[in-house]
Amino acid sequence: MYTIIIMKKILLTSFLTLLLMFGAIAGTDGVNELSKNKPKQVKDCFEKLNRGTFALNQGLDKVIFKPVAKAYRTLPSPIRSGTNNVLVNLSSLVTIPNNVLQGQFKTAGVNTGRFIINTTVGILGIFDVAKEMGFSEYEKEDYGQTLGAWGVGPGCYIVLPVLGPSTLRDAAGSFINVMGGDPYYNISAHGNNEFLDKSDYMLTKTLTAVDFRAKNLETLDNLEKNSLDFYASVKSLYLQDRKRKIANTKPSATIEILYEGDWEEIETQ
Repeated sequence: MYTIIIMKKILLTSFLTLLLMFGAIAGTDGVNELSKNKPKQVKDCFEKLNRGTFALNQGLDKVIFKPVAKAYRTLPSPIRSGTNNVLVNLSSLVTIPNNVLQGQFKTAGVNTGRFIINTTVGILGIFDVAKEMGFSEYEKEDYGQTLGAWGVGPGCYIVLPVLGPSTLRDAAGSFINVMGGDPYYNISAHGNNEFLDKSDYMLTKTLTAVDFRAKNLETLDNLEKNSLDFYASVKSLYLQDRKRKIANTKPSATIEILYEGDWEEIETQ
């Protein structure tokens, strides 16, 4: 058991190092991009491959995600709202350690309190009791954001099969989620501090994607219709959104794009 854990850690470290090194070799911005007055544009080093993967993802969306999202939309509003609340509550278990890693100790404490209240009083997060109690607005954090906050540049832009737009840095951050210890830390339905199984993790990611797609059927369709180059539009929005999240700034119009299966609601003004 311990041998497997050690091997996972070694594999994680090696993979992360290779990704970041490759990003630097490919002519990316390297370290401390966010601290520069004129940061370099993220390069699309693999554009031909990315466009092919993007087309594949669009096909999968039309055949699978969009029809499922339409069916999901027919469910009663309380069911959809409760599902969204549960998924947001679970995401706290990725956000909290990244709050700590970024030195956001007060926020980590608030999010921990939010998670405890919603998991208990809110019945596993079905009801957002913490919001009703006046807790501050919840902001998700992930390992890609933490790497960016530490000064690691994004590297090349990439499009992952099914998972969608990303960068070498963000893909490495997602890999930490899966390989660097179980994604949802220290949860157990039986109260014995077991980790959630990887299949449970993937289920929550799938449900999150469907929930997002259902909320944004018209928005995404309009974006595709009104874009001369839908691929370029999605890439631009994703990179803007990631830069905003790393800098912890508020957008004039909140536009959340698919990241590693982690969809949020798109709102345009």
